[in-house]
Amino acid sequence: MTVLQAHEDHPAPVVRKKPAGIFLSTLRTPKGRIGAILLGSVVLLAILGPWLTSVDPEDLVGIPFDPPGPDALFGTDYLGHDTLSRFLHGGRAIMVLAAISALLGVGLGTALGLVAAYMKGTVGSIVMRALDVLLCFPALVLTLLVASMIGTSLPLVCIVVALSHVPRTARVIYASALQLSEREFVVYAEMIGASRFGVMLRELLPNLAGLVALELGLRATWSIGIVASLSFIGLGVQPPAADWGLMINENQPGLLLQPWPVLLPVAAICIATIGANLFTDAFSQKTAGVSRSITSGGE
Repeated sequence: MTVLQAHEDHPAPVVRKKPAGIFLSTLRTPKGRIGAILLGSVVLLAILGPWLTSVDPEDLVGIPFDPPGPDALFGTDYLGHDTLSRFLHGGRAIMVLAAISALLGVGLGTALGLVAAYMKGTVGSIVMRALDVLLCFPALVLTLLVASMIGTSLPLVCIVVALSHVPRTARVIYASALQLSEREFVVYAEMIGASRFGVMLRELLPNLAGLVALELGLRATWSIGIVASLSFIGLGVQPPAADWGLMINENQPGLLLQPWPVLLPVAAICIATIGANLFTDAFSQKTAGVSRSITSGGE
C-alpha cells in the first residue's frame, strides 16, 4: 500500500498492496510457514476428521476409561466411547463457531471503527463510548449473563463471542482510519464529490484490508479459546455430541486413569492457537511494513 507522488494539481490515490500479496509474503517467512502448517493441520483435521474413522462417536465400544488397545487406539472415554472417534468428530463444531464468531465480530467492529473515525464529532464519540461500555464485559461473563436470561444455543454462542470482539476491533480500526482520513487521497475523493459511504468503502477500507485481515486472525485465535471454554462449562455444544471442549470437561475426572480423552483435544487446541499466533505475528510484521509506507507517503 504505497502512495503515488501526487500531481501538482490533483492528488493521486493510493496504490494498495493486496492482502493476498501480504499473505504470500508471510508464507515465505519461517514463522509464517510454521504457523500456517500448524493451524492448517488442525483445521484440516477438524474438517476431514469425521471421514477418517468408521466408528460412530456415540457408540459404546468398551468399559469407561479403558486403556488403548487394538479396538480403540486411544482407549475409551468416561462412558466407553472410542476416544479417537470422539476426537475426530469433535473439532468441526469449535472451528466453525470460532470462524463465524470472528467474521461477525471483525466485520461489525470494522464498520463501527470506520464510521467513528470518518464521521468524527458527536457520532464518533457516541460510537466509541458505547463500545467502551461493551468492552467492560469479558466474553465469558457476558455469555453467562445472556445465557441466564435467554438460555444456551449455538447461534447465541456465536453472537456473544462476536460481540466480545467488536469493541477491540473497532478501537484498532478507529486509530488507523483516523490517520488515513486526513490523507490527500481522501481529501481528493471528497473534493470530487464522493459520498461519505463511498469514501469509507472505496478509499479507507481497501487501505485497511491488511490490518483487518490481521485482526481477523487474532480474533479467530481468541474465538477458538472462548468457544472451547464455553463448551467446557456447558454453554456450547451439548452431549451426546462430540466436541473438544466438552471432551475435556467430561473426562477430567479420569485424567490419571486414561489421559488421552483430555490430552488429544487439549493438544489440538494448543497447536491451533500456537499456529495462529505464529502466523498472525509474521503477518503483523509484513502489515507493519506496509503501514509505514503509507505513513511516509511512499517515499
